[in-house]
Amino acid sequence: MIEIDAWIDNAVWRAGTGTLSAYERLSIFMRRFRLSGWKKLVVELLDDAATFGTLGTILMLALALPAFQETRKDWRRDVDYAVTFLDRNGNEIGRRGILLNDSVPLAEFPDHLIKAVMATEDRRFFDHFGIDVIGTMRAVVANMRRKTVVQGGSSLTQQLAKNLFLTNERSIERKIKEAFLALWLEANLSKREILKLYLDRAYMGGGTFGVAAASEFYFGKSVRDINLAEAAMLAGLFKAPTKYAPHANLPAARARANDVLSNLVAAGFMTEGQVLGARRHPAKPIDRKRDYTPDYYLDYAFGEIENLAPKDHTLVVKTTLDTGIQKKAEESVEAALRQYGEEYDISQAASVIIEPDGAVRAMVGGREYGASQFNRATDALRQPGSSFKPYVYLTALLAGRTPNSLITDQPFCIGNWCPKNYGGGYYGRVTLSEAIARSLNSVPVQLAQQIGREKVAALARSFGLPIPEKPEWPFVIGATEVHVIDQAAGFAVFANGGYKVEPYAIDQITTTSGKLIYDHRRDAPAPKRIVPAEKIAELNSMLNHAVEAGTGQRAKLDGIPAGGKTGTTQSSRDAWFCGFTGNYVGVVWVGNDDYHPMNRVTGGMVPAPIWHEVMAYAHQNVDLKQAIGFPAPRGKDGGALVAANTPKGKAAAEAAKAAAAAVAPPEAERPHQLSSKAVGVLSDIETTMRSAPPLKAQQTSAVTPAGATGSIRPVTPATSALRVVAGERPAGRGLVEMR
Repeated sequence: MIEIDAWIDNAVWRAGTGTLSAYERLSIFMRRFRLSGWKKLVVELLDDAATFGTLGTILMLALALPAFQETRKDWRRDVDYAVTFLDRNGNEIGRRGILLNDSVPLAEFPDHLIKAVMATEDRRFFDHFGIDVIGTMRAVVANMRRKTVVQGGSSLTQQLAKNLFLTNERSIERKIKEAFLALWLEANLSKREILKLYLDRAYMGGGTFGVAAASEFYFGKSVRDINLAEAAMLAGLFKAPTKYAPHANLPAARARANDVLSNLVAAGFMTEGQVLGARRHPAKPIDRKRDYTPDYYLDYAFGEIENLAPKDHTLVVKTTLDTGIQKKAEESVEAALRQYGEEYDISQAASVIIEPDGAVRAMVGGREYGASQFNRATDALRQPGSSFKPYVYLTALLAGRTPNSLITDQPFCIGNWCPKNYGGGYYGRVTLSEAIARSLNSVPVQLAQQIGREKVAALARSFGLPIPEKPEWPFVIGATEVHVIDQAAGFAVFANGGYKVEPYAIDQITTTSGKLIYDHRRDAPAPKRIVPAEKIAELNSMLNHAVEAGTGQRAKLDGIPAGGKTGTTQSSRDAWFCGFTGNYVGVVWVGNDDYHPMNRVTGGMVPAPIWHEVMAYAHQNVDLKQAIGFPAPRGKDGGALVAANTPKGKAAAEAAKAAAAAVAPPEAERPHQLSSKAVGVLSDIETTMRSAPPLKAQQTSAVTPAGATGSIRPVTPATSALRVVAGERPAGRGLVEMR
């Protein structure tokens, strides 16, 4: 141990001595490079510069890496969807998402628009490397003099970097990233590509992105056709689009446009004489308040676009919307709420009209979109009441029952739950067809107990209803909440003979250049049969009886067989009518958003008449189809009409249509659809005339013909105008009307 300790001590001593000796030799060697005077100062400055330069480079790389990470995504496509919607006939009905149009080449932009943008936003755009040092210094000096931010120092490229990759957050970190990304853009894109992206991606107010979309939104014309005054107003939007949007603040927009014209002169791009006409005749934006848009429907269709997630983001979408049916549905809902709302304490309604294959032809999500954008047709969960019972009866039919099977309507309890009929009484021995027509409650509960409630729940889920696997017993009479559109899809299975239905609003999707990227007929999966046709036929005969002789009688259509089911929940919190023909399926719900009860409203009182009004309109001037299990549609003469889905049926339908056209008055045909702008103009005229005072009858011309009865009342301008719009002949000279 003594030897080991001695060895360690000796090794430590030698290491220390050697280190000191090496340091001494190094010091003697370094004395050769010792400087003094000015040479020492230069070396120390260079040394400090290298040190701080290295540290600065490391810091800059640390700051640049997060900025460059933003460029790894597909930033050319990473924008929100900009969708233009068309109805089934190709007429534009509205837009959703951002309003973006990047289809106009840079070469087709007017020269005065390019000059106005550059004169206002970045006059040295084609001279700098992405960061305008001169412009930045000028802005700093101006802001220091005014002690506030009066000028922006960001170049056009920096603004584009912010629009593409960053947010509007005001921070040093964001400005540093912006600078690095501007350099990256300049290194990877040409000046013309940067300018085109800037003109296409900048927010321009009113939900529009890019000058092309803004030109269409504010002026109703292509950006190719705008004049100097309009170009100046558009160029003025880049600074503060919300503040200077002409549809929101026209005086501010015109003042800003005048500043842009001054910038054109100051930059030397134009003379005062060239801009004088634009100063004297400022741009006039169009009135955006007259456009009719089916907003609830468009929200639903836009949701489908996001689910389909096409790679292109600027799209033209042809929907399944029938504008005529949509307007009729809105009018019928509003008329019913106006007539019955106060009396029966009803504040809201929703409706969905689809074809048996799932094509959504109309959707009303509430009384007024402007007051509430909540779509009660797709998002509200409400108890369906007795309108759920067809699924119970169908399960019973699948288990071997028939429409004529007998069952006793009697007091029936499961535990402490004892469902009672709406009227309180019982009907004794009844057939299943009679039970569903009278909407008896004990019968479906007995059936569910006999066949198993799990089977009923499984069948309802196969139809698309959100029913749990082991629901509580009250679900068999509609206590489990569903969406209105769920019921429409479910009843569409009855209408199409047993095939699963997925409601859809998108027929085709194309790019702005016309490239087809989605076609429902081509890309949607084939329908799958979920119920045998013969069982659907049996149920349909029962539902037809419910309309012809049961609780749904107020939904009956003249000559057109229909099937359906009313639904009313506890305390009249919800009232439904769900019905269908061979052509259409419709569901109507009324109630209150806060779930407070209505005044003893049933599905047959308000929803069924709404359904009748919409369906009567929808079936005008169309080929009537026969749903399985229904009798054939009949004409006004009582003769049967053959459904037009077979060669024989098509020939018969054409012959019937020709015969009907020969004797039917012109007003029997469905009215021609008006454009959204025409609807807006007529709505403005109606509002103006309804607010006008009634015209007093002129006594000299108000002569009652001999033998005429009834009172004479003045005709208001609104009455006369509305009758002319409706195609009616005004009474007399429009001064008095007999009734």
